[in-house]
Amino acid sequence: MAKDKKDTHGGSTIALNKKAKHEYFIEERFEAGIVLQGWEVKAIRAGKVQITDSYVLLKNGEAFLFGAQISPLLSASTHVKPDPTATRKLLLHREEISKMIGAVERKGYALIPLAMYWKGGRVKVEVGLAKGKKEFDKRAAEKERDWQREKGRLMRHDARG
Repeated sequence: MAKDKKDTHGGSTIALNKKAKHEYFIEERFEAGIVLQGWEVKAIRAGKVQITDSYVLLKNGEAFLFGAQISPLLSASTHVKPDPTATRKLLLHREEISKMIGAVERKGYALIPLAMYWKGGRVKVEVGLAKGKKEFDKRAAEKERDWQREKGRLMRHDARG
């Protein structure tokens, strides 16, 4: 699911986690660098990345990305054994990690990767501090979205006629 459109991050978007907005209330967003190997960067350039079912875990004061899938290219090196679902370290400031630890452990938040994008030649991951939605919250959000769409349709129709 590679996208190559400009985003508000200042670079082009590589992958989006569209499911995250439906499943969670996003309270706060953090920008994190990601530790990658050479073959992973090449695969990301080719758009072979998927972050829909991934999540972030905090362990020993460090953040790690689990479940992100980076499919290796066929022309990957022969001496490297690529692991598409390897755990990858995220690079964040100490204060940001402390803030995340407090929210996750005390308040029951989850850390969800929202987007992966290029910024200054480097791959960045946007991590959201999120609270899970209940079923009725999802229905209310869907109803509101449908109403906004219908309202826009009616406004356009009135403007023409």
